[in-house]
Amino acid sequence: MIRHIRWCAYFCALLLAALLVNVARVQVWEAAAYGANPANKRPVIERYAEPRGDILVDGRPVTGSRDSRQLLRYERTYTDGPLYAPVTGYSSQTYGTSFLESAEDRVLSGTDPGLSAFPLWYELSRGRPGGGNAVTTVRAAVQRAAYTGLGGKRGAVAAVEPATGRILALVSSPSYDPGLLSGTGPGVKAAWERLNADPARPMLNRALRETYPPGSTFKIVTAAAALDAGVVGDVDAPTQTPDPYPLPGTSTLLPNASTGCQDASMADAVQWSCNTVMAKIGVQVGLRGMVDAARRFGFNDDGLRVPAWVSRSNFDTDMSPDQLALSSIGQFNTTATPLQMAMVAAAVANGGELESPRLLDRTTQDDGDQVRRVDQRTLGRAMSPGTAVRLQELMVRVVENGTGRNAAIPGAVVGGKTGTAQHGVGNAGTPYAWFISWAKAEGAPLPAVAVAVVVEDAAADRGDISGNSAAAPIARAVMEAALAPSGS
Repeated sequence: MIRHIRWCAYFCALLLAALLVNVARVQVWEAAAYGANPANKRPVIERYAEPRGDILVDGRPVTGSRDSRQLLRYERTYTDGPLYAPVTGYSSQTYGTSFLESAEDRVLSGTDPGLSAFPLWYELSRGRPGGGNAVTTVRAAVQRAAYTGLGGKRGAVAAVEPATGRILALVSSPSYDPGLLSGTGPGVKAAWERLNADPARPMLNRALRETYPPGSTFKIVTAAAALDAGVVGDVDAPTQTPDPYPLPGTSTLLPNASTGCQDASMADAVQWSCNTVMAKIGVQVGLRGMVDAARRFGFNDDGLRVPAWVSRSNFDTDMSPDQLALSSIGQFNTTATPLQMAMVAAAVANGGELESPRLLDRTTQDDGDQVRRVDQRTLGRAMSPGTAVRLQELMVRVVENGTGRNAAIPGAVVGGKTGTAQHGVGNAGTPYAWFISWAKAEGAPLPAVAVAVVVEDAAADRGDISGNSAAAPIARAVMEAALAPSGS
């Protein structure tokens, strides 16, 4: 009898050991697979069981959470949703996350280990701390000036602080309310389908994700390349450029929209936006020199993050001389995001040094204690300091007595460059109106802001569409807001 009891005990011990091994397998080795299984609803329920952390602008939250009293309890809310949509993105229980909501999802949802001094405890207890906050670099007044300036027209604005790379405004128009996508149910699905079917593409972040031909604003890059390479020594010297200019190796003549470009100097070519002079200068710099210069400004970079990813701005690396001539004035295959062109203006304003643009200043716990700070990072030198000083002078001429006079601000030093980019088959599309600029308060040691504005559908007769008429007034309003004291 004792022997049978002993064998029964051994068998029970074996069953217990097998049970413990299986529990360990499920809890340790298979936990990730079970957690990722679409049939497992517990992670989703836990994700929305607590309020999400907030995204802050000027220290104030532009997001919130609403208790829906449903299974997925807390839904995302947005203050001034369309105004800040290009910054926040959306956080949807149905369609996931985008932009800052996506890039900082672990902090906002409370799953980042940095939110707790004892992250292992939360791992073992299957709990989590409260959602943290993402503090942006955006200034509310600058953001609103850009949004109001576009007035619903298709286009975008990017404004950065040249010395630090802090993004002060990021606007895309037309916009949308991300709160429409927050929850679940037929209303959210209908809003998603409606927004995606809208031909105006309101969910497209034009400031970061859309690339446009930059037109004459790219001439600043070409001028920097020429000065750094020594192709142009005296910016006021005649260039012996005919008007029109025969594109190399072809019978095609490149005309000017401006007058007085015959044999103009590079200074006059920037001031009055002469295509012929800058196209010739680009050919003289050569393909390798132009490619290297564009790369130093940030073109052809696939890895730019702010922390959301940014579309690559393109300058072709293999071209014939006639294609190089057109590319040097922002045509052919040259394309850029508005943020990229703001970086061009910022590099000029910052003495040639290009700082990496960043939308996030720091992340914090829900009580405000810092989790991590986003450090300033340089992308390198886009041009020599001497070249930057020369270009600052040329850009000031554009605003004071050139094609960009609508950007002038009394009591401030403003430099700018207009652009009117043709597009469409046979250039039949409505031109894109561009303006890039920077501004420095009178007596200030450094420029406070660099701006890029693009307007896709300028509401004017085709012949009247230009960077000066459609885009420069928007840039002026943004610069004025940036120059004003914070909080005013």
